[in-house]
Amino acid sequence: FRDPKRVIPAGAWVVSPADGHVVELREIEVEGQKVRKISIFLSLLDVHVIRSPISGVIRNVRYTPGRFLMASRPEASLENEQNTVTIEGERFTVTFKQIAGVLARRIVFRKKVGDRVECGERVGLIKFGSRADIFLPLDLLPNVAVGERVRGGASVLASPPTKQPEQLGGMNREAAG
Repeated sequence: FRDPKRVIPAGAWVVSPADGHVVELREIEVEGQKVRKISIFLSLLDVHVIRSPISGVIRNVRYTPGRFLMASRPEASLENEQNTVTIEGERFTVTFKQIAGVLARRIVFRKKVGDRVECGERVGLIKFGSRADIFLPLDLLPNVAVGERVRGGASVLASPPTKQPEQLGGMNREAAG
């Protein structure tokens, strides 16, 4: 249950909610709306603190009981126990899921609907191996690729189109620390 201090990148970016490896990056349809899905697998050795991907107000929190499949499997996103959180930011809304895995039998979320959160703020924990999915508007540009390692609160997953790639300095920009 390590909880390292992280330097949160400044700007209107979307940061990773969790430490781990990007295992999926694709466009999907959720409730009739096309979004970009980024899935992050957290191994037993990763930090399991979950952080807010953006600054904003929590608009919805929904716990769904389910199975405990290996979290690296794509079907875990749909079938496993999970907590879905929607945060409304100033410019866009982001939804993310805390997904339990085969060994992760406990999801902790410390905030409630109406709470204000800051980008990179600690909001919960998934105990042991698990998965975090994040759903973004299509107009946000991905800043990661499948197979990349990300750090919760420090790795920039996506940015608004007003940020040019050369301003970000490469694929996966992490703040020092």
